[in-house]
Amino acid sequence: MKLVILDGYTTNPGDLSWDSFQEEGELVDYDRSSREEAIERMSDADAVWVNGVALDREMMQKAKELKYIGILCTGYNHVDLEGAAEQHIAVTNVPCYAEDAVAQHTIALLLELTNQVGFHNKRVQEGVWSDSKDDCFWERSLSLLSGKTMGIVGYGTIGKRVAKIAEALGMNVVLYRANPEKTIAADVVTLHCPLTEENRKMVNREFLLKMKKDAFLINTARGGLIDEDALAEALKSGGIRGAAIDVLTVEPPKKEEGSPLMGLPNCIITPHHAWVPLETRKKLMDEALENWKAYLRGEKRNRLV
Repeated sequence: MKLVILDGYTTNPGDLSWDSFQEEGELVDYDRSSREEAIERMSDADAVWVNGVALDREMMQKAKELKYIGILCTGYNHVDLEGAAEQHIAVTNVPCYAEDAVAQHTIALLLELTNQVGFHNKRVQEGVWSDSKDDCFWERSLSLLSGKTMGIVGYGTIGKRVAKIAEALGMNVVLYRANPEKTIAADVVTLHCPLTEENRKMVNREFLLKMKKDAFLINTARGGLIDEDALAEALKSGGIRGAAIDVLTVEPPKKEEGSPLMGLPNCIITPHHAWVPLETRKKLMDEALENWKAYLRGEKRNRLV
């Protein structure tokens, strides 16, 4: 069987190995594939694996031998499931592999907002502390988390882990599904829900107006949950104190247009890498391989189609 990995670079940029996949058939792995390249590369493949490459009905119809699509992540909105079902192509994803990593990154973003570690390290390296008349200095206000309230939107596996860490820091936790108004009005609001058409841009102007002016917003879920123009306006006007996000509506952001959140001093942006610790990516690859082996045995493991 011919096995093709269409865009394996973000999963394995070279610090891991696809050897275990090679034992399953004739494997060809590509770092990246454009749409045209993907059509050509999957034309005679029995199985393909994708991270972010979009696979639509037309592409699947052209892949006459294709029987299996393995998604190297949890989200699957970039793969046409109806099209796959029409072509009798099995589709799997990996629903649980990065929950600890994303929870850790969420707290890292929160601590950067409250303790301003990166900013003050930069100022020390620039010589500001050396020029100080005092034995300590700070140029941005720091905040204590103990006693504060965290509102969690989306209480799945990741949300539960974030809640546990927040409570260990002395924070109170409120859940959106139980009390939306109290969650929005928390000292910290963090998003951990999937993106759907119903909740797209749920963090809009109305949502932000309900937040406390000294509150922080964190998003490690999906960029489409936030109306970026509305958030930029709130950050500039003092509607909320700050934001830290790992995801944008358009990824990567275009240099010409960019995101309205780029360049704002009270908005921290990381490049959608909450999930990328080595251990997490190894788990992702192992789970993806187990999905394939289960398919060969006729079992439905993490099957979407």
